[in-house]
Amino acid sequence: MTQIEVLINSDPDLLPTLGNPGDAGYDLRAAVDIVLEAGDRALVPTGVRIAIPNGYVGLVHPRSGLAVKNGITVLNAPGTIDSGYRGEIMVPLINHSREQFSISRGDRIAQIIFQAYEQVRFIAVAELPGSQRGSQGFGSTGVK
Repeated sequence: MTQIEVLINSDPDLLPTLGNPGDAGYDLRAAVDIVLEAGDRALVPTGVRIAIPNGYVGLVHPRSGLAVKNGITVLNAPGTIDSGYRGEIMVPLINHSREQFSISRGDRIAQIIFQAYEQVRFIAVAELPGSQRGSQGFGSTGVK
């Protein structure tokens, strides 16, 4: 298991937690009370700073219940937290509903998933190798 150092700016209750054993996403909580008007967006602080090891990235995803039930989602989903970042994790939320939505300090607002990645080296070529799909884009595989 990879260890990640966490600095809580204010309250230990804001520590990212798993909802259930075996879950991939650790819940992030709001560090402040905030009201999102219909159509509004806000950058919500979590009170958490972390040290992600080199070779890993933190991906901030929406919480499905907030999205489906209330139209609240992460604006740039998934948000990327690079290993070199040491500032507070802030979550850009947007209210896609037609109603005001209140968030209280300690409410779960997003989840962060840690993923290993590889750095690559780009090589300029005159032509790319072929593939079955080729350059066919959006909708090219049909609906059914």
